[in-house]
Amino acid sequence: MSKQKSSQPTDAELAILQILWERGPSTVREINDLLNEERPTGYTTTLKLMQIMLEKQLLARDESQRTHIYRALLSRQNSQEQTLNRIRDRFFGGSATRLVLQALGGSAPTAEELREIRALLDSIEGRQQ
Repeated sequence: MSKQKSSQPTDAELAILQILWERGPSTVREINDLLNEERPTGYTTTLKLMQIMLEKQLLARDESQRTHIYRALLSRQNSQEQTLNRIRDRFFGGSATRLVLQALGGSAPTAEELREIRALLDSIEGRQQ
């Protein structure tokens, strides 16, 4: 029986997804070159990670050309939602209020961030009426 793989990206996988979200479909070589700007990463390590991500259905691969092109299947927003939901459930007992209070209490939001927060709260209140 095969072991069920988590669809939640690891830190290394997230680094690859960040590149794909920023630049779009890319080859292993292109991704590896960008990863190496942050810290030394072997080509075969990057390739293996991307093969695992393919199995986890985090990536898709276009094999129509000699050089395979990979693209992210997991959107940035979906990844952020999954991560926040997991944090909310594991660390804040499922309370979005406690999560938000902790996030806002740790640093002072900018005026622009406060405007965005107010707009979101207004939108939520409008849906509840």
